[in-house]
Amino acid sequence: MQDPHASADNLGQIPGVRHRFLSRAGGVSAGIYAGLNCGLGSDDDRTHVIENRTRAAQTVGADDDQLRTLYQVHSASVVDAEEMDPGDPPRADALVCTRPGMAIGVLAADCAPVLFADPRARIVAAAHAGWRGALDGVVEATVAEMEARGADRARITAAVGPCIGPASYEVGPEFPEPFLAQDATNEAFFVPRPHSDRLLFDLPGYVRNRLACAGVGANTATGHDTYRDENFFSYRRSCHRHEPDYGRNLSLIVLSEAD
Repeated sequence: MQDPHASADNLGQIPGVRHRFLSRAGGVSAGIYAGLNCGLGSDDDRTHVIENRTRAAQTVGADDDQLRTLYQVHSASVVDAEEMDPGDPPRADALVCTRPGMAIGVLAADCAPVLFADPRARIVAAAHAGWRGALDGVVEATVAEMEARGADRARITAAVGPCIGPASYEVGPEFPEPFLAQDATNEAFFVPRPHSDRLLFDLPGYVRNRLACAGVGANTATGHDTYRDENFFSYRRSCHRHEPDYGRNLSLIVLSEAD
């Protein structure tokens, strides 16, 4: 049977590491949340979300009590998944982990989920990179925290998961100034939208560039556009449909118990 969820070839080739960029498939939620909505911050039935999160953990072979996610705030803050209280998740946007069997994940509904692994050091990480978090350095902060625990950025493999695509991410007049103020070469990630005075922003391309500049050369993107692909939740698509809320996609990575 074909896997209904997304994965990255580079991470999939690493022994001892399992990952998934989860789609809506296989969940119990209904209505605008139909499918595998894993967002506790949504207005979905909480019992449905908890069941969805249990099923999500199972896709990477983890128990539901070993799932760790965050209260995401579009920051560059990184936490140690092994030290956090899962019942009171910290306000942060990335986690690192060295404990086998513990599934760490980030939620997104157009922002870019990024999964990392250094197989030799046995360290994995997950980051939530919206435009603000990416601009503020969540990628670099995650790599630095991995290195602090023994990783080598030259060995790290990373993948950008399903997020809003470069043909769908229309941005307003406040762009691209914050990006150009940081680095003039960031102009390459903005192109004029046809028949409009707005710009289109290449979020996955920008995140991959930040990975490369951080020394993570082994990086890729799955290429899924959450706005156009109905198999994934999308905040912007929900807004355009005037829906009152939206589901969240969960992306997970875990070290297997065996070396």
